[in-house]
Amino acid sequence: MSHLTDRTYKIKRHYRLRALWVSISIFTIFLVLASQPTHALAAKQKIRITGQTMGTIYQVQMIAGDNYDADKLKVLIENRLEKINQSMSTFLTESEISRFNALKRTDQPLRVSKDFNQVMTMAKTLHRLTVGAWDGTLAPLVNLWGFGSAKATDQVPSHQAIAARLSKVGFGHIEITQENRLKKNVATVTLDLASIAKGHAVDAVAHLIVEKGFRHFLVEIGGEIYASGTRLDGRPWRVGLNRPERDAPFDAVYKVVDLSDKALATSGDYRNYFESNGRFYGHILDPRTGYPVTNGVVSVSVLADTCALADGLATGIMVMGVEKGLALVNRLDHVECLIVVRDSNDRLNDHLSKGFPAEKR
Repeated sequence: MSHLTDRTYKIKRHYRLRALWVSISIFTIFLVLASQPTHALAAKQKIRITGQTMGTIYQVQMIAGDNYDADKLKVLIENRLEKINQSMSTFLTESEISRFNALKRTDQPLRVSKDFNQVMTMAKTLHRLTVGAWDGTLAPLVNLWGFGSAKATDQVPSHQAIAARLSKVGFGHIEITQENRLKKNVATVTLDLASIAKGHAVDAVAHLIVEKGFRHFLVEIGGEIYASGTRLDGRPWRVGLNRPERDAPFDAVYKVVDLSDKALATSGDYRNYFESNGRFYGHILDPRTGYPVTNGVVSVSVLADTCALADGLATGIMVMGVEKGLALVNRLDHVECLIVVRDSNDRLNDHLSKGFPAEKR
C-alpha cells in the first residue's frame, strides 16, 4: 500500500512492480478475447477508467449504458482511494499508520478510522489463519534485506543483524481494542500493511461501484483484482497470470482464470530479488526466521470473496509452503489457490486446491 517506485537495480538486483506485469496480462486477455455482446447487454458498452494510486496504477472496466457520468465516477473513485492512502501509506508522515509507528509508549492507544480498523481486523485474521506466516510488522527486516525504503545493498545481512531486527517484529505485539483503537505492547513494533491494503482498496472501490448501481465490472489495483458479473459478451471476466520466471516477459501468460463475483490476488518472488554469490534471495521473508523463504514456491494465486483476504493469503501461503498452504485453503469456505513450485530440475509444477477452476482456452 506504500508509494513504491518502479526501480531497476543494475547487474544483480531485479525488481518490477507486480502491478505492471499483472496489468499487462489483464489488458492482453481482455483485448484479445472480447466478443459480441449478448442480447441482455446489447444496449450496453464497456467503459474503462484508469489512473494512478498508491505508487501503482488502477483500472476499472464496467459495462454501462449511456446515462452515466464517467468523469464524476472517476472523481469518486480517486477520492475513495486517496482516503485509504492517507490512512495507510507509510510514506506520508501524517497518515494513521505513520502516527501509529511513531508512538513510543505502550499505554497510549491510537484511535483509527473505519478503513484502518477493517484492515487491522483482516490482518489479525490472516495472522491467526497462517499461524504467523503472514505478519504486518516486517518492515525492519524488509529494509535490512534491501527490499523496502532503505537503500538496496545486495548484501546478505549477518545473523546478528537479523536477530536484532527480529526482536522488533511480531504482529501479536499489537492489540485492537474497543472503539477502533490500536495499542502497542512493544514500543518498537511498527506496521506496514502493503500486502493487504491494496486488496482492501480494491474491495472499497468495488463497493462504491455497486452503490452507484453497476453490476458488471472489474477493479484492479497493482495486480489485485475483484470481478463482478460478466463481460459485455455475457461470459466471465478472463484474467491472465504471468509466467512465474525471472526472465519471463511481462505479457507472458502462464494460466488464464475465469473470474465472476470473486477476488484474485497473486504473490511471487521472481520479480523482486537479488543475487549474491550465485544464490537468489527473494523479497518474501519468513517472519519466524527473518530470512527469505526457501521452500521452492515461486508464485501463489488465491481466489476469495474479498480481495483483502486473497491478497494476504497469497503472501502467507508463499511462506507456509505447499502442504500447509493447501491444507489451509482446503478447509476455508469460498477460497481456492494455485501454488506454483520450481523443482530441482528447474521445472514449474502446479499444486491446486480442491476447487480451483480448470483453465479454459
